[in-house]
Order: sequence, then structure tokens, then C-alpha cells
Amino acid sequence: MCGIGGIISPRITLDNGRDLLQRMAGVLRHRGPDDVGYHVEQGVGLFNVRLSIVDLAGGHQPIYSEDGSVGVVFNGEIYNHSELRSGLEQ
Repeated sequence: MCGIGGIISPRITLDNGRDLLQRMAGVLRHRGPDDVGYHVEQGVGLFNVRLSIVDLAGGHQPIYSEDGSVGVVFNGEIYNHSELRSGLEQ
């Protein structure tokens, strides 16, 4: 089971945000020992610790839109991913 977390605060900066998120993720590391990903910007920090069950090579988070303007971390599996993928590829 994966873990997600984050913080919204004016105190979060590019300089201190990653360190804080690493400490937060360390507490949840047992939930997702296979990968960890971070997003930090002024005022916002997000992280995901991942337990890889499906898509062992991919699935790194945060996931970003094509232009990088939107990012998300989430915990869950898209169970009909193969059906969705074939439709999206068309």
C-alpha cells in the first residue's frame, strides 16, 4: 500500500521544502519501499512513497501534464488501465 502526503504553508520554499518532505516520507516509507517522488514549489510540497505491484518499471510520481503546469500524487490503481490505454492510443 502506497502513501501520500504534503504540506501547504508559506514557510515552504525551494530551499527547505525537500528536506521537510523527506522527513515526512521517511515516516511512511514502510508503506511504499519501492520508490519515492517529490514536488516542491513556493508554499507547496507533495510526496508519494510507492509500493510497486503493477507496472514495476514505470509509475513514478508525481505525474505531470504534458506542459508541466499540473502535477498530482495519488494512491490507487486504475483497474481498467489496459482498456483505457487502447482507447487513448487511438
